[in-house]
Amino acid sequence: MTIPHTALRRRALLTGTLGLAAGVALTACTGGDVVSTGSTTGDGSTTGDGSTTGDGSTTGDGSTDEDDSPERFTYGEDPSQWADLYRPQDPDASPGVVVVVHGGFWKSAYGASLGAPLAADLAARGWTAWNLEYRRVGNGGGAPETFDDVAAGIDLLAEVPDLDLGTVLTLGHSAGGHLAAWAAARGRTQRWADPRVGVTGVVSQAGVLDLTEAAADGLGAGAVEAFIGRAPGPSYDDLDPQRQIPLDVPVRCVHGRSDSNVPLSQSADYVRAAQEAGADADLLEVDGDHFVLIDPGSDVWRSTVDLLTELAGPAGPA
Repeated sequence: MTIPHTALRRRALLTGTLGLAAGVALTACTGGDVVSTGSTTGDGSTTGDGSTTGDGSTTGDGSTDEDDSPERFTYGEDPSQWADLYRPQDPDASPGVVVVVHGGFWKSAYGASLGAPLAADLAARGWTAWNLEYRRVGNGGGAPETFDDVAAGIDLLAEVPDLDLGTVLTLGHSAGGHLAAWAAARGRTQRWADPRVGVTGVVSQAGVLDLTEAAADGLGAGAVEAFIGRAPGPSYDDLDPQRQIPLDVPVRCVHGRSDSNVPLSQSADYVRAAQEAGADADLLEVDGDHFVLIDPGSDVWRSTVDLLTELAGPAGPA
């Protein structure tokens, strides 16, 4: 299997998705049987039958002109209940699975196209990547639906053939960082108890890790309360990473010093509290804003991949 995208393709996708994300962010900033619906474009779009070419067009018979496109799996009937699997050239040498969870303040204006360039780059570096889509506020998401989807989407990995699930890391940006950290603790709650696929480590990219503080700060123009459906209180206990400290798995936070969408304190305060509670947590502060973290051509992204390699242990790629 060859790599899903060329570097030029990844950069073109990133330019489009970051343009949308930056524009909106500045103004605001379940279960089911596993079904593989075929290959998709790298930006997460599909044709009616699920098969596309690498540039988004179809061939005359509906087949693809790329055999290396990600494969889509669904975990429910909603159009947002799916994940794209990116396999590396040598799946047997993959150091683990990275579940890519996109951000966007949990709003339906943002989708998994934000995570596609990262998933493609990870596959190019030898990882197995799982670019997860989920219902968001505005298209059926919220609490508990979004949490149900993230839990089911990760558990869906158990149904995918030929995957080694010994290492499963969650990688989330912004609101996706919240969901990535939450997923590591989901088994503590009765609703999501006994997960089929456990998370072995978390990398949060400018994650919203303290929902109570984020609500007080009005992040995303009231995005937290719109997402949870109520003001902070006891009902946040099972949903807020800050209230789930300490996690049983290591957490690495990456945050830009110039981030004006999610303040650096969201990561710094989380890591400080986690360390005080005896958890394995650390913070990497970097130069840059909210979006440099999801630019696969940036030095920040390469440092993020290094963190994934650290969490994967000795088997990780050099």
